[in-house]
Amino acid sequence: MSTRVLIVDDHAMFRAGVRSELAAAPSVDVVAEAEDVDSAVAAVLAHAPEVVLLDVHLPGGGGAEVMRRVGPSATRFLALSVSDAAEDVIGTIRAGARGYVTKTITGPELVSAIARVAGGDAVFSPRLAGFVLDAFAGTIEVAAVDEDLDRLTEREREVMRLIARGYSYKEVAGELFISVKTVETHMSAVLRKLQLSSRHELTRWASDRRLL
Repeated sequence: MSTRVLIVDDHAMFRAGVRSELAAAPSVDVVAEAEDVDSAVAAVLAHAPEVVLLDVHLPGGGGAEVMRRVGPSATRFLALSVSDAAEDVIGTIRAGARGYVTKTITGPELVSAIARVAGGDAVFSPRLAGFVLDAFAGTIEVAAVDEDLDRLTEREREVMRLIARGYSYKEVAGELFISVKTVETHMSAVLRKLQLSSRHELTRWASDRRLL
């Protein structure tokens, strides 16, 4: 019997790519797609999927808000995100997700992760498992990280991480499907809100907080 899956992501091209990858797997049945918090909650209630592939950053409040609004249910959530930042991983797991994998995952690996989550296992990309262990061991000060990041919008966080990792404005624009001018606008807001003056300072700030 195939696992009923809902794909939640605000990029239509990415949803189409995931659906295409999963189409080759007889063990997976994609029952619906959603692009924001409201449509995701509605789709979970309407289709009762066994597993939701959930992007962390969504219009309307993010993946954590979807899980909060759905509440206790038989549906299991697997985060599938471009972000591999510690606070995103930890916050998403605390909100109720059963696993967290990044968008670099291959199609067969994703099919396997869906099956494991549907069966009750917890699944993480290898590097991300360490964040969860560190958080519960108390070696990451999540509250302090959250306080800084609360100043930024979700899109500003995405831009901040990519720029801090050394991406060019053009590369960030391509990664996030936005214009270079929009990247510049977000970057200016990030530096202003964090009271930083350069990309170099931003990289050091992000590195100190283990956001890279």
